Amino acid sequence: MVIGSKRATDRVGNLRWGVERRLEFVEFRLYWEGYVNRSDLSDLFGVSAQQASTDLNRYLDLAPGNMRYDKSAKRYVRTEQFKPVFMVPDSVRYLAQFCLVATGALEPTETWLPEVPNFDSVPFLRRNINPEHLRGILEAIKIGLALEIRYQSLSKPEPMWRWNSPIALGFDGFRWHVRAWCHIDNIYKDYLLPRVLGTRSTKSVDVRRPVDEDWEEIVSIRVVANPLFSDDQKSVIELDYGMENGVLEIKVRRALLYYVLKQLGLDRDPEFVPAREQHIVLLDRENIVGRMPTAATMEGDKA
Repeated sequence: MVIGSKRATDRVGNLRWGVERRLEFVEFRLYWEGYVNRSDLSDLFGVSAQQASTDLNRYLDLAPGNMRYDKSAKRYVRTEQFKPVFMVPDSVRYLAQFCLVATGALEPTETWLPEVPNFDSVPFLRRNINPEHLRGILEAIKIGLALEIRYQSLSKPEPMWRWNSPIALGFDGFRWHVRAWCHIDNIYKDYLLPRVLGTRSTKSVDVRRPVDEDWEEIVSIRVVANPLFSDDQKSVIELDYGMENGVLEIKVRRALLYYVLKQLGLDRDPEFVPAREQHIVLLDRENIVGRMPTAATMEGDKA
């Protein structure tokens, strides 16, 4: 179940998880829709009408003044004094439900929305990741084993079996990778999960592999509005990205630095890109670009 809000930091009393979740749902509906009724609880959580009434009365006790019963509409409605008790409203998490519906990861009935409003999104290209292969990789990560995978590189005409020691999964904003120690080249690489065509043997590794410094190191990227914009234009960009004092700081693993810069369009030199196409630019660009991992470790099929 996807929730369109963060949990509030101050929990109310020692409520059981199921009860607190239903009360959070009541508050979610009040905040985003302005109303809630008994059948909403019954339909989504499968509780009896009596239990739903109990939950609504409990919410009235714990959050007095947040809702009142509208006799004409036959439902509880949000009051002007409403103040969240069980959740921290979060627009990103709320809108994320639409994305999950659009990609097919969730059915509309699985969200906390009474109905999905009219919306659309850029088509999401789903990458085919074999669940059996993914399960084998996850087990190898958890146990710390080496795993033999059949991988199709675009630099080679045919797939080949190769030993790797997977250590983590990574998402570049579009594709899932597995971060692994390559037993052939003796370096850490990123392998695209859809290009893993098979898994078979596992084994313990006696030789201790080195620490993946690119994965462990955190790089701080500082981003500002393109200086070619007017002050008013820069102000709205700063608001859009939630910048503080005109600067947005992004912390990212060095192993993922290339993907972050590419996704944000920061891999291009702003001197050769019109400001309308590059709203934000890097501070200390030369240093950040110089810290990117070598090409051999990014997308293992390039090596």
